[in-house]
Amino acid sequence: MVNFNNTEVAFNGKNNKDLKRSYWLFKIISWNWLIKIGPAMLKLFLPLGFPIPIIKSTIYKQFCGGETIDECDTTIYELGKNNVKTILDFSVEGKESETDFDSNVLETISTINKAKTTKLIPFSVFKTTGFARFSLLEKINTGKELSNTEKEEFARVKARIDKMCGAAAESGIPIFIDAEETWIQNTIDLLALEMMQKYNKQKAIVFNTIQLYRWDRLDYLKKLKEQSDRENFFIGMKLVRGAYIEKERERAKQMNYPDPMQKTKQDTDNDFNAALKYCVENINKIAFCCGSHNEESTQYLIDLMKEHKIALEDQRVYFAQLLGMSDHISMNLAKNGYNVTKYVPYGPVKDVIPYLIRRAEENTSIAGQTGRELSLIVKEQERRDRFPALIK
Repeated sequence: MVNFNNTEVAFNGKNNKDLKRSYWLFKIISWNWLIKIGPAMLKLFLPLGFPIPIIKSTIYKQFCGGETIDECDTTIYELGKNNVKTILDFSVEGKESETDFDSNVLETISTINKAKTTKLIPFSVFKTTGFARFSLLEKINTGKELSNTEKEEFARVKARIDKMCGAAAESGIPIFIDAEETWIQNTIDLLALEMMQKYNKQKAIVFNTIQLYRWDRLDYLKKLKEQSDRENFFIGMKLVRGAYIEKERERAKQMNYPDPMQKTKQDTDNDFNAALKYCVENINKIAFCCGSHNEESTQYLIDLMKEHKIALEDQRVYFAQLLGMSDHISMNLAKNGYNVTKYVPYGPVKDVIPYLIRRAEENTSIAGQTGRELSLIVKEQERRDRFPALIK
């Protein structure tokens, strides 16, 4: 078993100042009332520019690599020293113009080009809503007929997706398509399928993402496998639990349709682990990434790899966590020789704030997440206090 309680390894890349900043940040995140009113406060003060310096030196520094690709170099290098790879994630959200969408394509291709220059970046990634209007994706998801103008708009969306996936295929850098809300996910699934059919003929280049807090996603994975067998293409899949549960439940209640979420946390855990097992059992057809901050699921995949004699360095199996979270999982996995990546978001501070709000909300909504982060930080602080001469 990997010892996820080894805080010396987990926080090897943090000096005492970094550790204290992390402690107070997670302490503040644990105040649910502040996280709930935070978005409204930011909306009020952002036009004045007041909170930007504070945000940049605290939550942004914890969860982001920099404002540009080049500014992420330090983070990439520091992670790499601990055998942890990087996925550069351009996390600018909420754009709606064609100009912004086309600009985002160029930025994503820049991350692919950056990955070609170093073995420390094994994947690229994008969110479909960075290249298409949310309302357009939603309309397609409902099956409603598009106007001629909308058909032309969606053709441009598909061209953008194809351009990025084509660049990834040409460079040999696999690309993740992130999952989003259920009411646009069918559209994203269809786009991902088209790209897999086109670019995954020799190996998995294009990866879709499934959120296992949905009760229908395990079945989706199995049906996709059947289709890939018929049509002779490989599957790339990132497995996550999901990060929109309250939003999903509330919408289902308001619009009076069946709740797409699992009934219990245990149901989510069961399906997540079942998906890991299914991928391992079909490793010759499915390359996958276990995107999890859950120690039990991580250990379960370790056990599955051993049982099925999958080498630690097998490029078809990766573990991934978000920058600034669950270092005890990432660093200890990497120390033991597993393929590990960190999602490293980047972008202008003001534009990345929606992402940062989600990270804070996620830490408060996941049972025990913030408490676990805090307890490990405290444990490491105590270790350093006992052995100050050993601290660099």
